[in-house]
Amino acid sequence: MRIIAGEMRSRRLKAPAGMDTRPTADRVKEALFSILGARVYGARVLDLYAGSGALALEALSRGAEYAVLCDCGREACRVIRENIADLGCEQRARLMQMRDTAALETLKKNGESFDLIFLDPPYRMDTAPVCAAIAEMGLLRAEGVIVAEHGRETPPGVSAPLTLFDRRQYGAAGLSFYRQREDDP
Repeated sequence: MRIIAGEMRSRRLKAPAGMDTRPTADRVKEALFSILGARVYGARVLDLYAGSGALALEALSRGAEYAVLCDCGREACRVIRENIADLGCEQRARLMQMRDTAALETLKKNGESFDLIFLDPPYRMDTAPVCAAIAEMGLLRAEGVIVAEHGRETPPGVSAPLTLFDRRQYGAAGLSFYRQREDDP
C-alpha cells in the first residue's frame, strides 16, 4: 500500500495486521481521487473508518489542508499514528480513537465541519444512518461531499438530507458520492 500522487507520492503506508481492516485498492483510490479532482486542494477532510489512514493521507498528499482520522480499533490507531509520523503529517492530521457516533458528537461539539468525508466501514454496514447524522449535525460543509465505499452487493441507501450524485463499481468495491440536497425553488 502506498500514496499514489502528490507531495508524498510513492511513500509506503503500513496496514493493520489481520482481517479487521480492508485497505482500499490502489485502482479504487486512483478513481476516487480522479472523480474528486480539484475538490481535494485546500479541503478539510474527515476519514471516519480510517483503518490505515490511506484515504485521508492521500488527500493530504494531494493538497488537502487538514484531516481528522477516526477509528475505534487499537491496532488500526497504532498504525495510523505510525503512518502520520512516517509521512511527517503531525501538524495537518489528528487521530481520534473512538467509535463513529462518539467521534461525530465530539466533532459537532467542537464546531468542526468538512469538505470531504470518507466512509470506508466494513462492507456489510449500511452507511445511510451515519450519512444522515453527519448532515443533520452540520459536519458537512455546503459544497461538501461524502464518499462511501461499499461492497458490490451492499450499496448504501440515500439519507434524507443528502442526495446521491454518483455511484461507481470497481470489481467487488463500489463508491457512492453524496452531497447536501438542494432545496427546490
